[in-house]
Amino acid sequence: MHRNGGKQESTTDQRLLDEQCSTDWLHSDPWRVLRIQSEFVNGFGALAELPSAVTVFGSARIKQDHPYYALGRELGEKLSAADYVVITGGGPGLMEAPNRGAMENGGLSVGLGIELPHEQHLNDYVQLGLNFRYFFVRKTMFLKYSQAFVCLPGGFGTLDELFEALCMVQTQKITNYPVVLIGTEFWGGLIDWITQRLLAEGMISDKDLDLFIVTDSVDEAVAHIQKVHSQMRDAANHTDQD
Repeated sequence: MHRNGGKQESTTDQRLLDEQCSTDWLHSDPWRVLRIQSEFVNGFGALAELPSAVTVFGSARIKQDHPYYALGRELGEKLSAADYVVITGGGPGLMEAPNRGAMENGGLSVGLGIELPHEQHLNDYVQLGLNFRYFFVRKTMFLKYSQAFVCLPGGFGTLDELFEALCMVQTQKITNYPVVLIGTEFWGGLIDWITQRLLAEGMISDKDLDLFIVTDSVDEAVAHIQKVHSQMRDAANHTDQD
């Protein structure tokens, strides 16, 4: 586990993707492949034996006295009570809250951190933690080692993770995992836009709206995840019997 933080001028992702005027990259980029490979190896090795897990996304900027924080803490507690490992981005705010709820309930709390230019470190409620240099490696870990996704209110990072998860489920790159958005008022405008623009203009289909649910209830969120997983197990057992 790594909790080291500290301000830095740039990140590994930025240095990889920045335009470079010289040809030094011809010599340095091939070595970056080995660093990327090592991140995958370390992630696979640390997470390969995780029990069933749910990844929770949400804003890092929410303080502990905010109602959203209490909601995230309740979510972590009830996911843990339902025997799920709770995975977050490992940071503060609505990442810390589910980690805290899970740990305080005796469950396993996992944090997958990312190198950022501003100071951020794994929160104090992460029991199994990894820090990644590359966003795409970290995203792979979220997708590979969780069986559901829950989005609490959040900013660009949360939206990025949400739409990537929906795209991966829509295109069947991953099994039809349940995706839950908690906060009907917060997410309402986005859902209206998806319906009134994307669906109305034929950019998604009716069935794509069934890829997620929106609720204010933590109990409903957990029950939905359990229901989908139960249906998937029943379908798999039926296939095996055939």
